[in-house]
Amino acid sequence: MAAEKRPGKKQRPDKSQRGARTATTRLGGLDIPGVRRRRLSLDAEIIGVYSERLARFLGTGRYLMIQTIFVLVWVGLNVSAVAVRWDPYPFILLNLAFSTQAAYAAPLILLAQNRQENRDRIALEEDRMRAAQTKADTEFLARELASVRLAVGDAVSRDYLRKELDNLLDELTERIEKLREAPQPDSIPDKSDEKR
Repeated sequence: MAAEKRPGKKQRPDKSQRGARTATTRLGGLDIPGVRRRRLSLDAEIIGVYSERLARFLGTGRYLMIQTIFVLVWVGLNVSAVAVRWDPYPFILLNLAFSTQAAYAAPLILLAQNRQENRDRIALEEDRMRAAQTKADTEFLARELASVRLAVGDAVSRDYLRKELDNLLDELTERIEKLREAPQPDSIPDKSDEKR
């Protein structure tokens, strides 16, 4: 049966036509050559490592000393050397350099802080898991220790055994004493005497 066309309803193109149509609409048509854009792919981990290094360096006394010396030399040369003045008194170029530095330093410091926060969060999760495992181990050992104490409580202790043995020794000693004191029956004739 052939597919009936309904009035007012669009017919779907078959799959081969659909693919061709989307390719031409994406590229803008077949008469216009497609331009492939190269995307700069940067590894986020490498950028993060270098930003942390830079953030650590920007927070050191060494960096502050280098920057202070740089500013003093800049201002000194622009004030004293009249022939070499490249940035006169309001020092607009120096301000621009500091603004540019601040514009780059602030995001790098924030990136380093975010990475540190992620490491701290992971370390905290590991500490929580370790604490939960330690707690479970401690509870297990406490239960085991309680069961050992109960088992030892049912077992004979050394003092109890010594006391019982002393009581038995006293009882046996008394019986032996009674047997020694009891009158002895007549001597039993020896078998060798009967044969004679």
